[in-house]
Amino acid sequence: MSNEFQKMTSGELYDPMNPELVRMRHEARVVIDQLNESSQDITAGDRLSLCKRLFGKMGDNLWLQPPFYCDYGRNIELGEHVYFNFNCVVLDVAKVSIGSHVLIGPNAQLYTATHPHDWKERLNGKEYAKPIVIEDHVWIGGGAIICPGVTVGKRSIIGAGAVVTKDVPDDTVVAGNPAIVIRKFN
Repeated sequence: MSNEFQKMTSGELYDPMNPELVRMRHEARVVIDQLNESSQDITAGDRLSLCKRLFGKMGDNLWLQPPFYCDYGRNIELGEHVYFNFNCVVLDVAKVSIGSHVLIGPNAQLYTATHPHDWKERLNGKEYAKPIVIEDHVWIGGGAIICPGVTVGKRSIIGAGAVVTKDVPDDTVVAGNPAIVIRKFN
């Protein structure tokens, strides 16, 4: 892998227009286009094989409703029994770890990519990323956005439309923009 890929996946500033990164994104998009055009269930045939080609790690019993979008795919690790509803977006510039028995609602978005806060630094076109961790038995409601660097704890629920900017403790319901704790489970 290139030095820019290593910078990207380790959270350093990197050049997203690096030729190797552009090539890797293009390769992922070819697979994504095929996946999004498929109409068969993921449990058999070409669609399952496309998912295996796309994701860095994939447990059994993935259910993915197209369309689905991501940057690289290889930085996404999925546990067992993961469900993506329609139109999900995962910007997997850094690692995205999704545990087992996770439900992800339609139009949910997981963003690892971010940019320098200083506008002058943004002029150089470089960006960086922070990983996202979704632990086991999580339900992410439709239209929710998980921001860079967030960990969503076990058995938690992210309300529909929530914008999650901070870590979510285990056994918690969060909702709103920005997301706040609505309830804790015993």
